[in-house]
Amino acid sequence: MQINKDGEQTRREKSNITTVMEFILLGFSDVPQLQWVLFGIFSFIYLTILMCNGIIILITRMDPVLQTPMYFFLSHFSFLEICYVTVTIPRMLVDLGTQKGNISCFACAAQMCFVLMLGGMEFLLLTVMAYDRYVAICNPLNYALVMNHKVCVQLVAASWVSVIPVVIGQTYQIFSLPFCGSNRINHFFCDIPPVLKLVCGDAFVNKMAVHIAVVVFIVVPFLLIIVSYGKIISNILRLTSARGRSKAFSTCSSHLIVVVLFYGTASITYLEPKPNQYEGMGKLLSLFYTILIPTLNPVIYTLRNKDITVALKKLLHKLLT
Repeated sequence: MQINKDGEQTRREKSNITTVMEFILLGFSDVPQLQWVLFGIFSFIYLTILMCNGIIILITRMDPVLQTPMYFFLSHFSFLEICYVTVTIPRMLVDLGTQKGNISCFACAAQMCFVLMLGGMEFLLLTVMAYDRYVAICNPLNYALVMNHKVCVQLVAASWVSVIPVVIGQTYQIFSLPFCGSNRINHFFCDIPPVLKLVCGDAFVNKMAVHIAVVVFIVVPFLLIIVSYGKIISNILRLTSARGRSKAFSTCSSHLIVVVLFYGTASITYLEPKPNQYEGMGKLLSLFYTILIPTLNPVIYTLRNKDITVALKKLLHKLLT
């Protein structure tokens, strides 16, 4: 009888230990003297991202010259960037302003789910954009037929359909695990590596699931992009006209820069072999691909794309006259 009582008490204690109602995002609490400086910087960056990506969406919808598959995908990418930063930056600004990082377990799970969903969608969309460039340069005569509007919509829809169930399942799996000890997440948003560090017991299966998802949504799309650009470059080098080669390269260069920046930082973050290295370098890398790259993307596409530059001038002329 005593054994049963002891066993019941142990189960109650274990249940109390593993039930975490909220987490604390430490964010940038290690530099309290810079809280308001960072608040101002990130507020400015967030407004810049919203404005610049909003302008890209606007001009790609309004300008008849930009009614092509390439700009259709670019407008969707800009929309994803707006959603992506909105999931992380406003929450971070609230934490900087209040100097509190309390976040409920459900809110943490929701944030992680949306970050992974939108991030995974960006990876797939970048792959679709590479395929679009491949068809445009390597099969120009059939481009309008192959990349018609229906196909473009189907490619975007297929990307959403493939990423949503995987991300929801993975998020549910992670937050079904028992958490114990500290509930402090040494990050500015709920990301997989720092959350898994708080899990009790063995999280090997979950870590393997993360690596499989990384292979499916980062490594495989990146390899497809490499194959596409390998064929694109081979085709461009066969062109006899220097002007034609320059024009072909200019249509791909912006996309290629974004691919290298986004895939590089994200793959290092989620494939990092030593968890102890994550807290310092991981936070910096996350800051890079969640804030800096979305800020650079509109600049990269605007400065290196003549069609967008011309469309911007047209828009400014309409607004000023």
